[in-house]
Amino acid sequence: MSTVNLVYFSWVRERIGRGEETLEVPAEVITIADLLAHLKTLGEEYETALEHQNVIRAAINQEHVEHGEPIAGAREIALFPPMTGG
Repeated sequence: MSTVNLVYFSWVRERIGRGEETLEVPAEVITIADLLAHLKTLGEEYETALEHQNVIRAAINQEHVEHGEPIAGAREIALFPPMTGG
């Protein structure tokens, strides 16, 4: 297991009910996609927030990454919905 600081933004934060948390992540969670799948098992609020996980954007240590990106060594992982222009 490894520990990672997760930060949530916008409606992801609203649906989960917190802005950030530190979680123990199982060893089999290798990528952002794995992390999203794991988070959905933690409770209804996570399942609701990440229901359409393909639209969730992610950043590792403040750099945008794709869902296939490995999370090993990440100090911070941010999850947020797509940005809209305006």
